[in-house]
Amino acid sequence: MTALEAVRQELPEAAKDVRLNLQAVLEQSSLTPQQKWGVAVASAVAARSTRLAEALVADAMAEVDAGVIDDARAAASLMAMNNVYYRFRHMVGKLSYQTKSPRLRMNRIAQPLGSKADFELMCLAVSAINGCEVCIKAHEKAVVDAGMSEDQVHDAVRVAATVNAAATALFAS
Repeated sequence: MTALEAVRQELPEAAKDVRLNLQAVLEQSSLTPQQKWGVAVASAVAARSTRLAEALVADAMAEVDAGVIDDARAAASLMAMNNVYYRFRHMVGKLSYQTKSPRLRMNRIAQPLGSKADFELMCLAVSAINGCEVCIKAHEKAVVDAGMSEDQVHDAVRVAATVNAAATALFAS
């Protein structure tokens, strides 16, 4: 039994759909292994589920290198900062805030360990979880401009949504 399968079995009966979806979104996808596992791990970190993140990392290491995992953690932590900042600017809607420099370091976005497009996809998934419209639009544009399909974007967000739901179900159980 894989680490993720063990976690899936911990999900309560009330989360049966989530348990089934978690398996499906990771098995049937247009994403590469690096994209799938990077998005899944970044999403679990963003959802603040240590148990789920550890299980995903354990299973991911059979298919991807440690750089993908490191990029996933970096994407989640950078988006934890950026999503709050840019969501604030967007929601306040004042030009005065739009013209201020964020003065926040985010060099890792430009220099990930792996593929820049894959890192942007991880950032998109985390931004969807965190609900930052500005960041979602920016990262979606970046991945599509890098040659990814809308199917890949869609599958990444499906993974993020399901991992987030699993984290919620684990927390409540």
